[in-house]
Amino acid sequence: MLDSTSSVPASPAHSRFDFNALKRDFAEDGYIVLRGVVSRPEAKSVAEHLSAEFEQWRKGAESFQGGGQLSGHLNCYPGLIAKSVVQQLERAGVVELSNKLFPTNPRAQRIGCNFNMPGSAPQHYHMDGIFLQSFMVVNVAVVDTDLNNGAIDVIPKTHKRFYKYWEFATGRVYKDSKRLPLSAGDVLIRTSTLWHRGMPNYSSAPRPMLALTLGERGVDTDDPFAYRDGKVEFQTNWFSTSRLGRLRERTVVAAPVIYSAYRFARSLVGNKGYASF
Repeated sequence: MLDSTSSVPASPAHSRFDFNALKRDFAEDGYIVLRGVVSRPEAKSVAEHLSAEFEQWRKGAESFQGGGQLSGHLNCYPGLIAKSVVQQLERAGVVELSNKLFPTNPRAQRIGCNFNMPGSAPQHYHMDGIFLQSFMVVNVAVVDTDLNNGAIDVIPKTHKRFYKYWEFATGRVYKDSKRLPLSAGDVLIRTSTLWHRGMPNYSSAPRPMLALTLGERGVDTDDPFAYRDGKVEFQTNWFSTSRLGRLRERTVVAAPVIYSAYRFARSLVGNKGYASF
């Protein structure tokens, strides 16, 4: 897997990427990492604003119980806070590169964020969406991310075929997993069909990571900042906020083997082999 280590250019400089090498690595592993694409000051600003928004949100009327709060992983719409980051991705040629690696509908852009809270639990391995409806995910680290604060765990090459969960488990596909430490401003480009999971955050600070999706089914806009007039929104991740949803979340956190057994059994009689719920 090839890392690009050059700094952010002042203007479009697509030649900074060795496209043939990146294309080869992306096809083989399902992801590539580009180093130092977004400026560290801008990444730091995003992280600080999102953390402040979270503190305000959890004390307000829009906050909810469960929905990822118990497991420590929330989804988040970062709104206009992330606009400068996306502009830097565009100027650096990252969006164009992504569409060269895997052409997508230009009217299907969505900006999101994984908000990994202190004390979080490991997620179960999963894909984003459905295998036959793949799209691109451009993740941007806005804080230095290592094994202590929840660097993402990916399994290279798992994008190449459809796995029922029983095949994934009995074949011990997870044995080839790889953690990806990232510095603030680094970019991870991956296909939605790559199996991965969020990992525990043992630090005392949240670990947000932005996600610009390209070509996601059901998205019909080339302006990902039009939603909510660009205002931040914290959202559920995997689990519902109902009583049953909170019970499921507590079970997954306290006894993950039970949920693994459930996924295994369900995959024997169905074709589910993607997101966890």
